[in-house]
Amino acid sequence: MQVLRAMTAIVGAAAMLAEWGLVPPATGAIVPTGIRKIQHVVIIMQENRSFDSYFGTYPGADGIPGLAGNPGTVPCVPDPQTDGCDQPFHDTSDVNYGGPHSQLSANADINGGAMDGFVTQVESAPKCRNINRPGCSQGTMDVMGYHDGSDIPNYWAYANDFVLQDHMFESINSWSLPSHLFTVSEWSAACGTTTSSCVNDSALQARTYMSKADHGRLHYRWTDLTYLLHKYGVSWGYYVAPGSAPDCPNGGVTCPPTLQSSTTPGIWNPLPWFSDVKRDHQVHNVQPVSNFYTAAQAGTLPAVSWVVPSDAVSEHPPSPVSAGQAYVTGLINAVMQSPDWDSTAIFLTWDDWGGFYDHVDPPAVDQNGYGLRVPGLVISPYAKPGYVDHQTLSFDAYNKFIEDDFLGGARLDPATDGRPDGRPDVRESAPQLGNLSSDFNFKQAPRPPMILTVRPSTDMRKVR
Repeated sequence: MQVLRAMTAIVGAAAMLAEWGLVPPATGAIVPTGIRKIQHVVIIMQENRSFDSYFGTYPGADGIPGLAGNPGTVPCVPDPQTDGCDQPFHDTSDVNYGGPHSQLSANADINGGAMDGFVTQVESAPKCRNINRPGCSQGTMDVMGYHDGSDIPNYWAYANDFVLQDHMFESINSWSLPSHLFTVSEWSAACGTTTSSCVNDSALQARTYMSKADHGRLHYRWTDLTYLLHKYGVSWGYYVAPGSAPDCPNGGVTCPPTLQSSTTPGIWNPLPWFSDVKRDHQVHNVQPVSNFYTAAQAGTLPAVSWVVPSDAVSEHPPSPVSAGQAYVTGLINAVMQSPDWDSTAIFLTWDDWGGFYDHVDPPAVDQNGYGLRVPGLVISPYAKPGYVDHQTLSFDAYNKFIEDDFLGGARLDPATDGRPDGRPDVRESAPQLGNLSSDFNFKQAPRPPMILTVRPSTDMRKVR
């Protein structure tokens, strides 16, 4: 009987290990298989670029019609000031200005699926002293401009060697703050003093954003992903580059300069305002980006990392494209040179479209999204080489991957996660959403690092 019980226990343990993608070899050590080979997920989120503005002429991608061998006629977007229309053009300027990128602007750019409001929005928006506010325009007509591999060679090199996603959409049809909230929590809401008081709010304009619960502090009272990570004992870090942030906290056109650091919550650093992060005593996991480099060098990256920039290196207009590419390359080089490289997946994306032209009508999902298409890259020793992923994706796919990898498929679902809130649906379960596992070949030998020059030679002009 004791032998039978022992055998049953062994079989049960083996079944559990197989379910979690872990195989015990003859040595007794546990070797991960499948998605479990990824022990570190790094999400790098830059700012304000559409897919067509960076990869619209990339071979094999769903790029600008009529260009680079893409089928169709080159689009011409109405220009009310000339009573004509403007076509996409190769923009070699390092500094771009983009267009208005509030939720109202997103709806106007999409224009019921015509994707032709971009120029009109630039010409009709107010001109502001602070030119990079979401509702403003500088009147500079570069929203139809696009860059190519001669301008952003490192980004195209990552696409050539790893995975480019050409149907990655913002999770929400809105601007920076809601996008960053969806990235960590799958929801954007306005809250009173209780969790049950949170109501869906995809725009988060001044009326709701400035509703302060007490002592002049904002409170996000719904559940974010760190709640589940903490519950399951999964390490995480949110790394913030110190400096300034461009957008007004309320999405408006004027506000004082906004400084950010790991200790100052803001539109790119929302986690310190989440009540569950405070309750779980996890606020210290929000750290300066210097700690990310230190952890990478030491081989001590947490299981999940989010990395957000400062304005200067964000690529948020008018910050130079070259500065952002250099910063991102430095981050990726640090991971590639880390002892953790062989077990890491880097997901690189941009939080919203920044007013720049894109020709793809976002698919309908629910009342909140998706928003416009943005670039997406997957960089990993297990990423498929030179692969263009045509799946419909959003930032929700990052959380889905993390949950499948580290949490046994648990979801941010108020019906099951033990912390009910009023979110309208479970975004990871949307039938339209693809699976990031398709971007990997976990049977291939880990690919070696590809260390790139931080500031490569480009055709970009530094001054307009």
